[in-house]
Amino acid sequence: MKHNVSLTIASLLSIVLMTIHQADDVVRGMSPGGVVNMVGVLIFVVWLYGTVALAERRAGYAIMLLGGLFGAAVPVIHMRGAGLGAAIAKSDGGFFFVWTLIALGVTGVFSALVAARGLWEARVRLAR
Repeated sequence: MKHNVSLTIASLLSIVLMTIHQADDVVRGMSPGGVVNMVGVLIFVVWLYGTVALAERRAGYAIMLLGGLFGAAVPVIHMRGAGLGAAIAKSDGGFFFVWTLIALGVTGVFSALVAARGLWEARVRLAR
């Protein structure tokens, strides 16, 4: 299995899911709209640059590891509130919101694991 290809695909998918999720948060009023979202845009640009331009480098693996952990944390953050998950699930578009959280958790954990493996293998190569 080509781990770098799998990592790139999973990381890109996580970025897409995160941007969809961020837009859904703004539409639902859970995040403020406006200029404050430019911080998110900057984070996504760095994550995308690490995924595409720095692939197979330690810096790229580190960025994708952090992005994967960030993506994996989003479902935990949203679902830990008492009744929040149930209230969102019953609202219009709730299925898509919850599905996005689950898919983001899966791709985030997968990206983090494969990026950690890439960092480990890069460390081993340098030690030789």
